[in-house]
Amino acid sequence: MEIKEEKIVEREGVFGKITQLGHEQIVYCYDEPTGLKALIGIHSTVLGPALGGTRMWNYNSEQEALTDVIRLSRGMTFKAAISGLNLGGGKAVIIGDAKVMKTEAFLRRFGKFVESLNGKYITAEDVNMKTADMEYIAMETKHVTGLPESRGGGGDPSPVTAYGTYLGMKATAKKVFGKDSLQGKKIGVQGVGQVGMYLVEYLVKEKANVFITDISEEKMSNVAKKFGVTAVNQDKIYDLDMDIFSPCALGATLNDDTISRFKCSIIAGGANNQLKDEKKHAYMLMDRGIVYAPDFLINAGGLINVYNEYLGNYNRDNVMRHAEKIYSTCLNILNLAENEKISSQEAAIQLAEKRIAEVGRVRIPR
Repeated sequence: MEIKEEKIVEREGVFGKITQLGHEQIVYCYDEPTGLKALIGIHSTVLGPALGGTRMWNYNSEQEALTDVIRLSRGMTFKAAISGLNLGGGKAVIIGDAKVMKTEAFLRRFGKFVESLNGKYITAEDVNMKTADMEYIAMETKHVTGLPESRGGGGDPSPVTAYGTYLGMKATAKKVFGKDSLQGKKIGVQGVGQVGMYLVEYLVKEKANVFITDISEEKMSNVAKKFGVTAVNQDKIYDLDMDIFSPCALGATLNDDTISRFKCSIIAGGANNQLKDEKKHAYMLMDRGIVYAPDFLINAGGLINVYNEYLGNYNRDNVMRHAEKIYSTCLNILNLAENEKISSQEAAIQLAEKRIAEVGRVRIPR
């Protein structure tokens, strides 16, 4: 099936971009004394306040940062909706080098921008942001999650994200192989940061045959040594003869180049926005007989974790029980996609949009 690539039209500018994907608001944040440049994307608040993490990245351009925050915040809307959470979708990106720019003043100034939105957006940690950073942000706003357990928070959400990803992978294996055991399966994990590392631990415990790669040679070497798995070159991971490919780094790794190289039956990983173009590349995977577990569903464990923190009285056991629902939801979506002859990405978006529409029609009588 040939699907034309759907691009965010550059010539339409910011308003064209946010209109195309249905955003409510894009907030530009700038503070000259600290050097802070950030964007906050609020995609939807139909189900509740827009909760989503803040990532810090040395983007090549402001345009690239805008595209990222738009795609990420939209994904958070679907993630919350399909997971049954009463949350909207939002995300923030900070432009710059986290290793040299992050200071107390820098983070607290960002916290003031979050506070200015009066609870419409709630932040949390993401790429290059830690629980300690959330503590600084929390000095200026109460609209923050991902705080350390010592402060009544849920701590690092990565273990829950990895657990949900692991369960989604098992559900997809059930669909493809007839059983959900991963023992002996050859699995390539791209990116062994916090989520990828915890996922590798689950896979090794189930006696899978694990191969890993990462942009950091040191990190890759440490994880390989710790868990007894095989490290491979970054580019070679796409050519590996494997059963399952698990993208756990940055997005857009499923594209024209990589999809043509895959030798696997399943793609199930913890990264956001894995499909460079969610229509074109979802159907390219279908045409190649590769079953894709929608990323915003199976990596929802982290959002489930911070949502429970947001509600108060955080309890990790309750969080893990909630995350376990990812398994059955993933199977339902894969079955729906097969029955309707549509991509799993499309099936997942349909279910998410259905809940948003239904809840959006609910009105309290005046």
